[in-house]
Amino acid sequence: MLMNSKPKILLIYTGGTIGMLKDFETGALKAFNFNKLLHNIPELKLLDCEIDTFSFEKPIDSSNMNPKHWAEMARAIEINYSNFDGFVVLHGSDTMSYSASALSFMLENLSKPVIFTGSQLPIGDLRTDAKENLITAIQIASLQENDQPLIQEVCLYFEYKLYRGNRTTKINAEHFRAFISPNYPFLVESGVHLKINSQLFLPAKGSDTLKVHTRLDNNVTIIKMFPGISEAVLSAILNIENLKGIVLETYGAGNAPTEEWFLTLLQKAIFRGLLIVNVTQCSIGSVSMGHYETSTTMKKLGIISGKDITTEAAITKLMYLLGQNIAQEDFKSVFETSLRGEMQ
Repeated sequence: MLMNSKPKILLIYTGGTIGMLKDFETGALKAFNFNKLLHNIPELKLLDCEIDTFSFEKPIDSSNMNPKHWAEMARAIEINYSNFDGFVVLHGSDTMSYSASALSFMLENLSKPVIFTGSQLPIGDLRTDAKENLITAIQIASLQENDQPLIQEVCLYFEYKLYRGNRTTKINAEHFRAFISPNYPFLVESGVHLKINSQLFLPAKGSDTLKVHTRLDNNVTIIKMFPGISEAVLSAILNIENLKGIVLETYGAGNAPTEEWFLTLLQKAIFRGLLIVNVTQCSIGSVSMGHYETSTTMKKLGIISGKDITTEAAITKLMYLLGQNIAQEDFKSVFETSLRGEMQ
């Protein structure tokens, strides 16, 4: 932390719509040169902070996002951590909730803001949402209290609201309000003034040193339950070679079929060491295994409760914890414990 000076913010550009400009001759979108950021967005000069930029060597469409890119982001933050007071990650919106969730687990003891943002329209478009998202994300990342960053966690800013990153999900491909935080309130709302709900922030980490974890195990998958799912299909998935973990999207409060073949497949999979996390496919709500008869047996089998976690946070948490080589007998209790505010 640089005392008695303007906050220093590092923009990390990974790719996505926000970093595009329209070629007026061809009409095609092309990557934005972030070395000329202040020239293209002069409004940034009005912010009470210093801004530097870092771009991926080859910007990527967020549809191509993977754990290697998450590790690249995490390392960029680690390398620059002592020189900056906050970080704003520019990212495509399609997988932004996955990346924000992953980084929240990978950055242990984070004591500075890491704010993901992007846009639905390119930054050069006349009606773009990119400028507001970018400017306000930087402004929020610059907030300090007693010379310390006000926000000390991974967040996502979009369309006037700052959310905890691992609580978000994308719900709209066309409207500017692309994200919601279904089970946790927004942290900050941008209007004429910033409405700051500081009581919802993760507590300060104190003097704990940042630990960056880049080892993730992606031998995992997501299964969404539906009426008529067949024994053959489910058996084939559960028996995939090297598969270690599954996020099972069930109905309502964590309910699933009580048919014998279904429960037998789950029992055999768990006996082989497969980790199964139960999350609800409802946008809002929580898993409560044992509340209904249809989930009681799953609870007895030792299936992990995802509580009110999002699917995005569940799958990235699974990758993260598998990468930590946690003992099989401890895995359930560790997963069911909130590590970064991702679940109640």
